[in-house]
Amino acid sequence: MIKLFKVKEKQRELAENASGGVPVKKQSAGELRLHKDISELNLAESCTMSFPNGKDDLMNFEVSIRPDEGFYLGGTFLFSFQVSPIYPHEAPKVKCKTKLYHPNIDLEGNVCLNILREDWKPVLNINTVIYGLYHLFTEPNSEDPLNHDAAAVLRDNPKMFEANVRRAMAGGVELGH
Repeated sequence: MIKLFKVKEKQRELAENASGGVPVKKQSAGELRLHKDISELNLAESCTMSFPNGKDDLMNFEVSIRPDEGFYLGGTFLFSFQVSPIYPHEAPKVKCKTKLYHPNIDLEGNVCLNILREDWKPVLNINTVIYGLYHLFTEPNSEDPLNHDAAAVLRDNPKMFEANVRRAMAGGVELGH
């Protein structure tokens, strides 16, 4: 049995050499699905995607979100995405690289978004995740917080919350309070 595999491998090698081809790295199912997701992206004008490691590394990319309404209007927030080879069976790992005052994003950049955790399903895609992140800026959720102080202020005093966001975006407030 093993000899049969060796023969097949040798035949494949000879065919590649004959055609002058370089052995091609086989893409994982996750890479193939991610490629499809990215090709079908429907980003709002306020969102951009970049590949800091180059287009050859699809599994690691960044998304920049500039909300055009709400408390965070005028800010630009950068998120890094790490996508597993078993995507879409596992949600992408998303971190916020911009320090901000937000009930659903902590100071380490962890993001509290249900579709990145318990509500992830393989039918969801990168477009859905980006839309969910954008939604966190237009409608922050004080009911499911990572930053409990920010959530309490949002819930109890929205005007003060807005003032804290403005000060934080201008660099003038301690983000933890």
